[in-house]
Amino acid sequence: MAKMLGARWCPSALRSPLQVISFPACQLHVSRRAKNADQKEFENAVTQLKLLKKDPGNEMKLKLYALYKQANEGPCNIPKPGVLNLINKAKWDAWNALGNLPKETARQNYVDLVTSLSSSSASSSQVKPGADKEQQGSENVVVTSEDGITKIMLNRPTKKNAITTQMYQEIILALKAASKDDSTITVLTGNGDYYCSGNDLSNFNTLPGEIEEKVKSGGILLRDFVACFIDFPKPLIAVVNGPAVGISVTILGLFDAVYASDKATFHTPFTHLGQSPEGCSSYTFPKIMGLAKAKEMLIFGKKLTAGEACAQGLVTEVFPDSTFQTEVWTRLKAYSKIPPNAGRISKQIIRNWEKEKLHAVNAEEVRVLQERWQSEEFLNAVMNFFSKRAKL
Repeated sequence: MAKMLGARWCPSALRSPLQVISFPACQLHVSRRAKNADQKEFENAVTQLKLLKKDPGNEMKLKLYALYKQANEGPCNIPKPGVLNLINKAKWDAWNALGNLPKETARQNYVDLVTSLSSSSASSSQVKPGADKEQQGSENVVVTSEDGITKIMLNRPTKKNAITTQMYQEIILALKAASKDDSTITVLTGNGDYYCSGNDLSNFNTLPGEIEEKVKSGGILLRDFVACFIDFPKPLIAVVNGPAVGISVTILGLFDAVYASDKATFHTPFTHLGQSPEGCSSYTFPKIMGLAKAKEMLIFGKKLTAGEACAQGLVTEVFPDSTFQTEVWTRLKAYSKIPPNAGRISKQIIRNWEKEKLHAVNAEEVRVLQERWQSEEFLNAVMNFFSKRAKL
């Protein structure tokens, strides 16, 4: 979730830009109360918004941004951004659409929106009576535990299981919980046709002047996310049910087994967006598949089929898609019968020899990425990407 002027959500692992959507101008106006909010109420609303646990979505962020600017500066007073500057153009359109709305009204509408969002967030966070205690996580990250297996499933099939900032946080929490539960093995998989398409584009929503702070928070989240996989104490298995992109591929070197459908593909197109490797892949990939093949993926962005990934050692075994789920879960249920402590201890012996090295690699990869996220080359690559998307 992204930080906006006067509002902040939880830190983000920034790997892709905001997917900008146009919204009807009339939707930006909120009903006015008879009494306008004073400055103290407005400032309290700004603080209250920072405490929201749920991302309100791009449309609501644009409304809040426009009202905040109108309340503080009055009608839109800056030049319209160029047609290719999609992010700032969407924000300019939202602010400009308010016309001559008085500052006092904008301030009250901002307070009304925040109050509404806070009430909605509070009611949705309450636990419903009789809820399944085996279910954890959220709508987008579903966690179940059964027969000695804890399954963490990415559950955004309509978005190809793209990972939002909130999902990064939820996966971290799910892994920490799984490390302490009574299951023997932990499985990460996806729902639908995709395993994971990488980072959600909304993770890159930002405003001028916020880049340094967002790069810092994004780096911290990415480092902590990868560290959870490095430190995970139980056997960890990826069930790759379809195409995998970006960070969902790079962290596979930290799993203990990777089972893939023959429809799966593995793609790390970082350099095409002016970025660099992550997930310890700069260390694990050369170790797994050899330097030449690793460079082909990480530098030139070669997409591997499941068979190629298996031949190069990134995937443990490939199954026909028609029997994939049946065969894999039959095997996993057999694995879940091993003595739990024996599984932990065996993994500990294997991993401990290189754990310190992996953490050092993770820290260095994040440091380099934080530089890349602020580079002109990266920003140009992102704009080129969106200009091509806009023409489709």
